[in-house]
Amino acid sequence: MTNDQLHDLSAAYALDALDEDERAAFEAHLRDCESCRAEVASVEGTVETLAYANEGPAPSAELRSRIVQAAREEPPKVVALRPRRKRLYAGIAIAAAASVALAIGLSVGLSGGGGGKELALSVQQGGTAQLAVSGFDRAPAGKVYEAWVIAGGKPVPAGVFRGDTVVRLERPVPKGATVAVTLENAPRAQTPTLPILAQTTAV
Repeated sequence: MTNDQLHDLSAAYALDALDEDERAAFEAHLRDCESCRAEVASVEGTVETLAYANEGPAPSAELRSRIVQAAREEPPKVVALRPRRKRLYAGIAIAAAASVALAIGLSVGLSGGGGGKELALSVQQGGTAQLAVSGFDRAPAGKVYEAWVIAGGKPVPAGVFRGDTVVRLERPVPKGATVAVTLENAPRAQTPTLPILAQTTAV
């Protein structure tokens, strides 16, 4: 199994969806890969939140109405086919983020970009946010994807990732702010490099 293939198993490992051979290979890789350890911790945090979501307050009727309306207005997207496992794990990450948001009354932003790239943004009261990303090919060597929070026309760096995952954003996301993703030179940039690959807005 190649190093890139091992990187792609982070979400599956966190969701306990690997067979014995894959788990053994990934755990050996995990000991020396800081980025995979961070990615596993991020996905496990989302799953843990989902597990306890029933204990949170019920979302308001207004929130449910906004989410349903936004989903109806969202145009259908044609998403390029990707290997089954990668599509499955990315879908689980998107569904988990959206389910957590619905269960505990978070605001949700759903959007996409070119080439089937998808973003699901969940924002808690106070602006703490997570971004589930899907449809992003593995970042080329020496590059990372970087998330930006754009409020008042000013972009600030909010986290980096290398492929489909759930990112815990490092910056608060105020209502109406845009969260955008660009491709940058590793380890990260302080100003975004165009083009914007995908973006969504906190509602």
